[in-house]
Amino acid sequence: MDAEQKSVELNLEYGKIDAIIGSYSGEKSALIAILQEIENLYGYLPTWALKYVSKKLEIPMIQVYGVASFYDAFHLTPRGKHLIRVCLGTACYLRGSSRVLEAIENELGIKDGETTGNLKFTIQSVRCLGACALAPVMVIGESYFDKMTPTRAGKVLKQIQGKKEDD
Repeated sequence: MDAEQKSVELNLEYGKIDAIIGSYSGEKSALIAILQEIENLYGYLPTWALKYVSKKLEIPMIQVYGVASFYDAFHLTPRGKHLIRVCLGTACYLRGSSRVLEAIENELGIKDGETTGNLKFTIQSVRCLGACALAPVMVIGESYFDKMTPTRAGKVLKQIQGKKEDD
């Protein structure tokens, strides 16, 4: 890709951000909502987008970054297509969720909070998924998997890895 093509693509991306900012009339008070929409668009908050929002809203970058890094809903690095959440709340933990998490980490070759190099999976431990009676619980995307064991977790991952996906 040559420099001119990169410039055109970046201008298109700036246009998307401009549309988001414009939908909030460029109000500084809408910073969190604007960042949420950017997160939804890209799956994370790219540094270039944070700088652009800072410039357009005339908010210091340190303040924009402070908001983006404070809230758990925001991510500053790309995340995988499949978000794997493993509950480490009391009921799940007592029933072996830490072993389930370890098995997933071993299977994917990444640790909690990391994303695979091919951007297919991100692992995230959480404190409660609200399904204590089904413990231990793992969620991939919107699908809940109950009474997980390290072996079952491995089988679920292999199923997902083996699926032909439309990207």
